[in-house]
Amino acid sequence: MITVPADFAVDLGEEALAWRETLPALATKFCARWGLAPDGDLLNGYVAVVLPVRRADGHPAVLKLTWLDTETRQEPLALKAWDGNGVVRLLENDDEHGALLLERLDHTRSLLDTSMEEALEVTGGLLRRLRLPAGPEFRRVEVEGLAEENAALGEPVPDRFVRLADELGRELAASAGDTLVNEDLHYANVLRGDREPWLMIDPKPLGGDREFGVIPLLWNRARELDGAKGLLDRFAALCDIGELDVERARRWTVYRAVDNWLWCTDAERFEAAAVCEAVARTLSAKGV
Repeated sequence: MITVPADFAVDLGEEALAWRETLPALATKFCARWGLAPDGDLLNGYVAVVLPVRRADGHPAVLKLTWLDTETRQEPLALKAWDGNGVVRLLENDDEHGALLLERLDHTRSLLDTSMEEALEVTGGLLRRLRLPAGPEFRRVEVEGLAEENAALGEPVPDRFVRLADELGRELAASAGDTLVNEDLHYANVLRGDREPWLMIDPKPLGGDREFGVIPLLWNRARELDGAKGLLDRFAALCDIGELDVERARRWTVYRAVDNWLWCTDAERFEAAAVCEAVARTLSAKGV
């Protein structure tokens, strides 16, 4: 039924590669269970494949098969909680196998292709709209001490940023709220829909502060930023449209920037690391 690209899931480990071999059988199984007919070419991201299908009544949908990990396992729970409000609608799911049947959106049109002004209005609006209490079933915001990781990598991040991030992370985590947050809201994950002009996909949900979710909207489309001023302007627009606590957003963003600066350096994603460095340096400055 499907042919999975040979390079899919190669960075996810041996267990994921074994799971990849089961995907054709899983697609056949869930098409039969949910009465689906394939209706297009297989698509894939980093941890999931997506097959366009039609339901028995002829309505278009997509079958998504996801590698289950800490970040992806609770996607169905979040989609059920948001219930289509600004978010792709979940039609069916199987938690054991990471299978989701979703309404079909236009995967060729995302907020990567719009003006920055429109992209900020939409994503800031999502930050504002999606504030629901996070039930006890959701994981919570956690922070890790970054000094040991920095030392293990040969201290690529100046010590003052690591110490600042560790201090901010401890303070913020101790007083974090209990709102359902998507920690991976960015422009490529908002697609053109029919029910609403734009709908979010692929949430990575957790419970915490809404302000925790700002930084992906800064490091994505970063090439369009006009230096530090452009970064500050985008940050201010998101806080304003999203009705966020500016200081809490600044602090969470500095913490996550340093955390990801380290992660990107370790993964040899040096351009992304440079963006995280710019975010950390700009937003850690006094008077922001």
